[in-house]
Amino acid sequence: MAHVCHLNLSRGYRGGERQTELLIRALSQRGLTQRAVVRAGQPLGQRLADVPGLDIQAIARPFPTKLRCVQGDVVHAHDTRGAQLAWLRWRVSGLPYLVTRRLGKRPSNSALTRAVYANAAACVGVAKSVSAVIAAYAGRPTTTVYSALSDLAVNPEIRDRLRARWGSSYVVVNVAALVDAQKGQSCLIEAAHGLAARQSGMHFVLVGAGRDRERFERQARDGKASIEFAGFVDNVGDYLAAADAFVLPSRHEGIGGAALDAMRAGLPVIASAVDGLPEFIEHDVNGLLVPAGDSRALEQALLRLFEAPEWAHRMAVAGQETARAFNVDRMADAYQTIYQDITRGDA
Repeated sequence: MAHVCHLNLSRGYRGGERQTELLIRALSQRGLTQRAVVRAGQPLGQRLADVPGLDIQAIARPFPTKLRCVQGDVVHAHDTRGAQLAWLRWRVSGLPYLVTRRLGKRPSNSALTRAVYANAAACVGVAKSVSAVIAAYAGRPTTTVYSALSDLAVNPEIRDRLRARWGSSYVVVNVAALVDAQKGQSCLIEAAHGLAARQSGMHFVLVGAGRDRERFERQARDGKASIEFAGFVDNVGDYLAAADAFVLPSRHEGIGGAALDAMRAGLPVIASAVDGLPEFIEHDVNGLLVPAGDSRALEQALLRLFEAPEWAHRMAVAGQETARAFNVDRMADAYQTIYQDITRGDA
C-alpha cells in the first residue's frame, strides 16, 4: 500500500484545501500511511490535527530548504507551490509525483510551470474542462477526478436564528472567496440592485472573505438592494439550510464545489456557464446557467426563481439527486488507483 505525501502550501482555507482535507480523511479511514506538508500557521494543518496516524509537517518559506520533509512512495501536489516543491524533490531524488489542477485557466508559460506538468507521473483535473486545458497545455493524457461534497453540518438552532433574523425575505446566498476576478460577485451585486428596483423582499448574503470585500461593500451601498456580508464562517451548512436560493456567478471555475454543496442542501442553484459548472448543472433541469458577467441575465434568472417557487423546488430536488454522485468515496477510489499505478510504474 502506497505511502502518500500530500503537498498543499496555500494560504487560507478555500475549496482546494477542503478537498485536500476530505481526501486525507477518507484515505486515513482506509488505512493508508500519509504525510501532509502544509504551510505553517495556516488553517489546513490545524484542521488535519485530529486525523489518526497522519504525519503533519508545517513548513515556512523558503520552501525549497524543506525538501527533506517531502518523503513517501508518491507525492500528491494539491496547489501550485506544492507542485513546484514536488518537482524539485523529483529532480533531486526521482520521487514520483502527481499534480491536481483545480482551475480552468491555462497555467503560465514559465519554464518551471511547464517542467512541473511535463515531468509529473500523472496530471489530474477536477473537471473534464480542466483536464482538457491541461492536456492541451502539457501535450499529455490527463485524468479527471471530480471534487467531492463534504458533509456540511447543520445546527438547527443556528439555522433557525439566521432565518428569524432574515424574516420573511427571500434569501439568496453566495459562498465563495470575495475575489471578483474569479468569483464575480460584482455581477451579483449589480443584479441585486436591479432587482431591488423591480421587486421588494429579497435579501442577499455573501459568505466568504477576500481582497475585494471593501470594494463590494462600497458597491453594495450604491444601490437599494439588501446585501449582507457574513465574512468567512465555519458553519456554511447553517447558511445554506436557512436560505432560499444559491448563486455562483464565477468568471472562471474549476468544478464549483460550493454549487454542489448548495444542490445537496436542496437549494435551487444559479451559476455561470463556465468551465466545470455545466458538467453537472443542466439548464432548466437541475439548475440555471447564465453567461458569466451578465448581470441582466442573472437578474432575470433570480426573478424566475422568486416568482415560480414550485418550479424552483422541482429543480432543487433534481439537483439533490445530481449531487449524490459527487461523494468522497468515489474521489478516494480514483486517487488510490492513481497512486497504485504510479508506484507500480504503470502511470
